[in-house]
This record gives sequence, C-alpha cells and structure tokens, in this order.
Amino acid sequence: MNREAIIDPKNLVYEKPKLMNDSKMHYCPGCSHGVVHKLVAEVINEMGMEENAIGVSPVGCAVFAYKYIDIDWQEAPHGRAPAIATGIKRLWQNKLVFTYQGDGDLACIGTAETIHALNRGENITIIFINNAIYGMTGGQMAPTTLLGQPTSTCPFGRDADLHGYPLNMSDLASRLQGTCYVTRQSVETVGAIAKAKKAIRKAFEMSMEGKGSSLVEIVATCSSGWKMTPVDANKWMQDNLFDQYPKGDLKDITKL
Repeated sequence: MNREAIIDPKNLVYEKPKLMNDSKMHYCPGCSHGVVHKLVAEVINEMGMEENAIGVSPVGCAVFAYKYIDIDWQEAPHGRAPAIATGIKRLWQNKLVFTYQGDGDLACIGTAETIHALNRGENITIIFINNAIYGMTGGQMAPTTLLGQPTSTCPFGRDADLHGYPLNMSDLASRLQGTCYVTRQSVETVGAIAKAKKAIRKAFEMSMEGKGSSLVEIVATCSSGWKMTPVDANKWMQDNLFDQYPKGDLKDITKL
C-alpha cells in the first residue's frame, strides 16, 4: 500500500516539500538555511512554478542549494548572483528567477551587483540570509556584524572607529526606486516561519507581475560561527540582531 493511501489528507499536519530532494544537508545543527530552503520549495510548488523556476546561488554556505531543491539552478561567482539573475530574467521573462545569498556575499563582495540590480528594478527576488558573519569560511567579520560582536577577525568585537558600522542592506534597498517589496523576517519560531513564507510568496508573485525588484531578508543564526548551541544562538539573535535589524515590511508598493 502506498503512502498516499495510508494518510488521510484531513489528518495531515506536516509533510516533506515535494521539491526537496533526499540529499543529506551539509548545514550545521540549528542553521536557518534548511528552514528557508523548505519555505522556498513549498512556495514554488504551491504557485505551480516547478518547471519555470530558476534559482541562482553563489559562493557561501548556500553554495550547494541546487542539491536540495529540485528546480533549475545556476551557480554564480562570489557576489555576482544578481547580475546572473538579471541576464536570465531578461532572456526568459516568463520564468520565476531568484537569488539565494548570504550577507558576506550580498553585502560585501556583491554590494555593487545587489544595489544596481535592485535600483534597475529587475523583476527578480533576492533572498538574503543575514547571520551577521561569514559562516562558511571561518566566522570572519561581515559588513552586517554588530558593533561589539566578536568574530575570528575582530576577536575583541567590532569597533566603529576601526571597522565602520553595520551595513543595513534592506534599509538601503527600500529607498531605491526600482524595488517594489522589501521585507525583513526570521524563522526561529512557528509564527515567524509562517510570516517568512508569506513574504517569500509575495515577493515571487510581484516579480512575476513585473512590478520590480524584491528583497526578502531573513535574519538568521550561525551556531558554529557564533560558537553557541542552536538554542543559545536563537536567543542571542532575538536579544541582539533584532535591535539592529528589526523585522517587518520596509517597502510595499501595493500599500502606497
């Protein structure tokens, strides 16, 4: 007897997203990436865009995103995902095109590509995972690292006089004429996950409607880079990151 015959749809509470592969994830325990992958897969499936979605992932913790979500993917050089996504979307305007980037990739190495793609109003969605650190390469300071936050390259904490201030990309994006939807969410609780999924769907829909660029920032954890347990990392994020990066919609042209 197959699984569908055993499970009564009325009693189904949770199931694996249909677009998620069986590959074993390489993310550390407590990492936010896996949750966001699940949401992206669910939204694409619910929109019926399985055959028309193209993701672009650059270098960083999400470099292997193509292993987990069964859609077409394009690998990009470090920081260049918005430029690659621009070319894809302009060639295939009927495709759902999005990038999936970390804060080191998007806010440092790819600052120019990010700002200019958003400012041009390219009909793409940029999913931005902000854990305030370079996770993949050893926990170095990122543009998003908080003042006073220690990392492997600023072990005594980020100093404004020496390192500058945290770079708030979503605030910048919300002021650009080409953006139609800019939001900041998180995935540490059931309620937060539901809001993040709604935001991703809205961004995808607006890009398909040709309204301009969308940026969905997910304030995230990096248990390994922060040297914390997953539980402690979630608490530290809530107590510290949300003050610098408050959650909510920063721009929505449908509400203007």
